[in-house]
Amino acid sequence: MRRSLLLCAMLFAGAARSAEPTLTHMHPAGIQVGTTASVKLTGKFEPWPCKIWTDSPGIAFAPAKDAGTFDVTVSADAKPGPHLIRAFNDDGASAPISMVVDRVGQTLEVEPNEDFRAPQKLAGTTATINGKLGKTGDVDSFLVALKKGQTIVSWVEAYVLAAGFDAMLRVVDANGTTLAFNHDHTTMDPFLVFVAPQDGDYIIQTMGQKYPASSDIAFAGGDDCVYRMHVSTEPFVRNSWPLAVQRGRKTTVALEGWNLATQQAEIDDTAPPQFPVTFSDVLELTETAEPQTLAIPSAVSGRIIGVAHEDQYTFTATKDLALELSVTGPTHGSAIDARLRVLNKEGKELASNDDSGGSSEPKLVWTAPADGTYTAAVGDLTQRGGDAFFYRLQITTVTPGATATIAAASAKIEAGKTAELKVTVTLTKAFPAKLRLIASNLPEGITAAEVDVPEKGGEVAIVLTATPAAPRCSQPFSLALHEVESGKLHPVAFQMISTTEDNGVPKGYRQLLLNSTEQLWLTITPPVPTPPATPATK
Repeated sequence: MRRSLLLCAMLFAGAARSAEPTLTHMHPAGIQVGTTASVKLTGKFEPWPCKIWTDSPGIAFAPAKDAGTFDVTVSADAKPGPHLIRAFNDDGASAPISMVVDRVGQTLEVEPNEDFRAPQKLAGTTATINGKLGKTGDVDSFLVALKKGQTIVSWVEAYVLAAGFDAMLRVVDANGTTLAFNHDHTTMDPFLVFVAPQDGDYIIQTMGQKYPASSDIAFAGGDDCVYRMHVSTEPFVRNSWPLAVQRGRKTTVALEGWNLATQQAEIDDTAPPQFPVTFSDVLELTETAEPQTLAIPSAVSGRIIGVAHEDQYTFTATKDLALELSVTGPTHGSAIDARLRVLNKEGKELASNDDSGGSSEPKLVWTAPADGTYTAAVGDLTQRGGDAFFYRLQITTVTPGATATIAAASAKIEAGKTAELKVTVTLTKAFPAKLRLIASNLPEGITAAEVDVPEKGGEVAIVLTATPAAPRCSQPFSLALHEVESGKLHPVAFQMISTTEDNGVPKGYRQLLLNSTEQLWLTITPPVPTPPATPATK
């Protein structure tokens, strides 16, 4: 009897100790296609080893001896770009994080390199470096040899990797004199262009302060301070001009950037080019010196040239016509912090916006109060201007749409029990189709009844039910809005970005390499043993 009680107690204690892994960062964060690299994951991985799920069959993680260390193999045909990974075991899964599959070779940062007088020497003037600020006060230094007049472009990815520091970039000479510096660009990550004043060795350094911000003014360091630094003297296209090309049209665009051998290219959406360009379904225009009237739908690429200047475009609308007006700038590499206003013919402001949905780009859904001519006005919130302050203004009618989000990336169910998942459904323009919330790719022993979505959307709950015999498992699953008549699906997404602020200081990540995922996670666990009753003592 005592042995049975002891065994039950041990089983209960083991169940209590088990937990799903956590995963926050990966170093190095980038791996070249067709190679294998050793990586260190930051998080909790007990018991070791755990497993790693990836969103691509071309990426495979093999656990090494030390906890958190993996050998990662990326196949030659893996798709370049950001990918999601999760750590998981029988008890659950971590939140997803991003890694990068790159076409080019990767350079690993090597310590010690904090002293500008003893920097890490790069093999050439173009490199992608995977690094980590390992300790408080750390500064990573990299030496490049440049010729007079040579232009080098450098940028850091840290914020977009959800790193724990706000990165800075600077260029110093052999004496430590600062020649160039940048802190923030289109996100809180820095971007810097430097022209060598003479032949010589130059040191590019990255460092940063803790993010989210704290009262500590020292440079940050730690396992969460991972980054990818890019330096290049090769052709770099920042943007095309115009900023977007209408689909189905072969268009000649100007190229804007640095070290460019050609200033223009002919492109279309059948063979997208290897440089940044946006394709759209509306008429694409460019700003002119003369007043312009925009058709609906259409878009225009423009620049705020003068300080405190505002570009204005007229358009006509009928009473009760619902329109969506949006401005993109940082999306295309612009320095603009855009502000968007709608004015009536007397110049009175009817609506305005400068940030939408947590981004730094404005969007307005606006309904015309009467037939008439109106003005869309675009300016910079900080009253600045110049060649780098370009934007794209788009005006379209509001069309019916359906989106759905879930607050948690994963769910857990004990065999024989249920779990209620709450989904927020947003419908626009009196969405006409009847919708049901459905679950798919469910494991054995799990069912979920479809749930009708109210006509106005809102919060919708779906219940997952596990049979008593449901086997233990841990795997992806999906939720979606199902149009009953057409069968069209609108996936439910988990948003990985956040926009919290504390006294005006941002704490969330408004822009990541990947902002959301439709791959949710479901874990089925066996019933938790009931602890044995303690015998009464006399």
